[in-house]
Amino acid sequence: MNLNPVFNTLGRDDQSWLGSAHGTNNARSITLAIGSFTKATHYPNGYLPSGLPLGKYTSGANSGMYGPYTAGATDGSQNLAGFLFTATATDGSSNPNGALFEHGRVIVANLPISVDATAQGTNSHIIYA
Repeated sequence: MNLNPVFNTLGRDDQSWLGSAHGTNNARSITLAIGSFTKATHYPNGYLPSGLPLGKYTSGANSGMYGPYTAGATDGSQNLAGFLFTATATDGSSNPNGALFEHGRVIVANLPISVDATAQGTNSHIIYA
């Protein structure tokens, strides 16, 4: 048994994509299906950055978990559930927990991965600026 402390360095969490404080007190805990994210695209620095657009899997092996919003998918991830509220450390081997920002105001230009009008149309709880 190892009782030594473990430290993770996430860098600076850039939440400039938040358009207001509305909804930030209501972010809820979720489980991220890490196998559905691409390391080079989503977590090249060892963490998933805040503001990632997420979809909720409603079918398949990842059902009930969240992964990247994927236009044209048929497993539920084609619907924008919200955005990752805070940066989440990952080594890519286990499914981390995160926080889902699911209603409020978002500045699209400041998201780490942009969402187009189609994605925006799948979530009416977000106001896009």
